Amino acid sequence: MKKISWFALVIGLGLSGFITSPYEQAQERLAFSQQEKPLADRLGGLRELSDTERAHATRQLALQIRELPATRNKLLLALNLSSLSTEGDLGYDTLQDVAATLANALREQPQQAQNGVPSYAYTALAKLVRYEHVQTALDDPQFADAMAKLQSEERRLQHVDFALTDLQGKAWSMKELRGKVVLVNFWATWCPPCRKEMPDLDSLSRQFGEQGLVILAISDETEDKVRPFIEQRKIGYPILLDPGRKINALFNIDSIPETFLFDRKGNLTAQAIDMRTKKQFLAMLKQAGLK
Repeated sequence: MKKISWFALVIGLGLSGFITSPYEQAQERLAFSQQEKPLADRLGGLRELSDTERAHATRQLALQIRELPATRNKLLLALNLSSLSTEGDLGYDTLQDVAATLANALREQPQQAQNGVPSYAYTALAKLVRYEHVQTALDDPQFADAMAKLQSEERRLQHVDFALTDLQGKAWSMKELRGKVVLVNFWATWCPPCRKEMPDLDSLSRQFGEQGLVILAISDETEDKVRPFIEQRKIGYPILLDPGRKINALFNIDSIPETFLFDRKGNLTAQAIDMRTKKQFLAMLKQAGLK
């Protein structure tokens, strides 16, 4: 499982009173209607489809969710679809429909800010607009605030510095990597989209290593979990451990995989909020001057 669970989505929407059971019971306790349950089931099966089938199914689901009556389940379905739609390259039109569906659900059911922080649904929509380059006409102060917070985070991460040690005991520091193009990738062994993009990252590391590309993959897991996983897959780029999640917190990581690309001057030039294909990674690297 990647990103956010059904249970976490409910908590993120401020609906914790609606679900009090553990995660394993959360989806059942959502009490989907006869209209909603087939769509929820199809959402759960999206990862089993080929990329082409998945793009078509995702777009269909976006349109079908949009036609549901305005309930909190509709918003949860739209939000979960937005989370799944950014895994790989499903195409601009698909993502645009997903964003339109989420915006529609938010117009019907505006959410309350929590302690001055926009409800998670507005942040999810803002990330689609900011990092997947779709458009929305949603006119809501929380959405505007979510967009502003993303831009503020990007400014904070310009020239960010940190130091971590890899599995071989070598220390890596962003400051010492000035002059290199640095791709920072947050991942975990249990995350299917993370595993899916790793062979492409390994290929890119070999292809662009002599041109100055350094890939730093950061996991918050312990060495005994990470080392056998990496050795079995023969991954060649540096794997850094962050079991205390200090660097995860520095980058404000709340879902994985997530990738940040820094140019040779340490400027944050591109960001990916989910799994990328090799073609998508190449487009990011181009922004940092690698071709």
